[in-house]
Amino acid sequence: MQWKVIPIPEKSKIEQLQKTLGVPSMVAQILLQRGIESFDKAKIFFRPEWSHLHDPFLMEDMKVATDRILSAIAQNEKVMIFGDYDVDGTTSVALVYSFLKNKIQILHPYIPDRYKEGYGISKIGIDVANQNGISLIIALDCGIKAMEEVTYAKSLGIDFIICDHHQPDDELPEAIAILDPKRKDCNYPYKELCGCGIGFKLIQALQIIIGSPESELASYTDLVATAIAADIVPISGENRTLTFLGIKQLKNFPRIGFQFFLKSLKNSITVTDLIFVIAPRINAAGRMDHGLNAVRLLISTELEEALSISRSIEFFNTERKSTDERITKEAIQQIELNQEQEKSSTVVFHPSWHKGVIGIVASRLIEQYYRPTVVLTKSDELLSGSVRSVSGFDVYQALHACKDFMIQFGGHKYAAGLTLGLDQFKGFKAAFDAYVVKNIKPDQLKPTLIYDSLIDFAELNEKLLRILNQMAPFGPKNMRPTFVTMGCKDKGGTRLVGQDKNHLKLELIDCNGDTIHGIGFGLGSHLLKIKEQISFSVLYTLDENDFNGIKSLQIKVKDLKFEE
Repeated sequence: MQWKVIPIPEKSKIEQLQKTLGVPSMVAQILLQRGIESFDKAKIFFRPEWSHLHDPFLMEDMKVATDRILSAIAQNEKVMIFGDYDVDGTTSVALVYSFLKNKIQILHPYIPDRYKEGYGISKIGIDVANQNGISLIIALDCGIKAMEEVTYAKSLGIDFIICDHHQPDDELPEAIAILDPKRKDCNYPYKELCGCGIGFKLIQALQIIIGSPESELASYTDLVATAIAADIVPISGENRTLTFLGIKQLKNFPRIGFQFFLKSLKNSITVTDLIFVIAPRINAAGRMDHGLNAVRLLISTELEEALSISRSIEFFNTERKSTDERITKEAIQQIELNQEQEKSSTVVFHPSWHKGVIGIVASRLIEQYYRPTVVLTKSDELLSGSVRSVSGFDVYQALHACKDFMIQFGGHKYAAGLTLGLDQFKGFKAAFDAYVVKNIKPDQLKPTLIYDSLIDFAELNEKLLRILNQMAPFGPKNMRPTFVTMGCKDKGGTRLVGQDKNHLKLELIDCNGDTIHGIGFGLGSHLLKIKEQISFSVLYTLDENDFNGIKSLQIKVKDLKFEE
């Protein structure tokens, strides 16, 4: 791991903000590092509220979209809500369906089959709409590149409203309305909404027109917060407000569909819980069974029905875990056997790998080799793949450079999907690796940990932790503040813990003689060297240990480096 500090602001600016806000110097520095330079910005940051949400009508085509939906309501049309099979897509469908179900008589939620239809708008889905007399499809978290499919729907007399957050091409589909802040002609002030976030802006606009109380929208923020966390979009600006409101909703009024999964959590729910507890289970439906089951769970109002679906999804999540572990091992064996571990990219393929977990496997391989990764499997007579990237490297641009070796692709900077013919595999693999070799920077091939500041243990206290906790929700663009303390040694109590004895329980003393306790997950291999009393630096976050009701300050160590 390489460690990099976030640029430290000028001392005068830190002192000015410290005086303005009445906070410790370290807090003022961290706020400035996050672009918070004034009392007003700090107030918005620490106290997110409804009024901070942007006017949805600032989004290009929003008026056209709402007018078309209101027309569908007035004309008693049949409407399909079409979404992708991942967390962002299924939460989007659940959100828009729930809002419209009492306003449109016949509303048809639709999630494409991952295996028969693949990602995005499908002709199969459009045919289902046509057979059921549907005249309007609202597409969520997909559709921005569905040129042929939208034209096909238009030929059948079916209109499309597209709500997508992926990067559009220069030419857009022939939809009635396209809501995507990344459109070049869209002046919406916040560009990083996820698909569910755009679905939320759509129902917010409808709520304004219909005149229903704003409080009605609160019940949908839990879905938006889950999608934001799962899709790993920046938790800044409007996303941060929506995540804050959504976590508050989850704590106070969790929907029936979430209650089964929340049982294992304490009273405090965090973005980490959304990512590692709720999101994988919602995803499991689309990966191992069918994403429509996730939608049914999220829109359920009956406890018995929700429990039945929850248990089924829990089973599929367990199956997903064992499947992705097995495939990851097979992929690592393939890389090692072919002696490709020294390459700048990873492209692996096996015809029998489960299509539902190859994205997870790609992420696991990045943990192992840390380089842009493509994992492919056979799907009918084609190859279907998931792509993941490392920090700073744009795989969407890499795929665009290899477009001659693919049938189609889509996604964004760090995650994408692609389809290619069997005869294109070798050419694609060579072209992808050539692009990576030419364009990736050496430091992008080494994982980097970012920290906010050097600090001594004496500066760590309950007041600092209390203020830092108020900076939540944490995530991309607003990570939990991270510190480095140098010149540390074992005070004597450092030992191995955990079932496999691979974690460190630390008792440290710094060069000033101050002590702190901590935990270092997966760092057990360092114990012997620590016990040799070699001085080292630790990179960590400040945390609270709760043992048998007794709370104490501790650090959560992410990495350590022994000093020369």
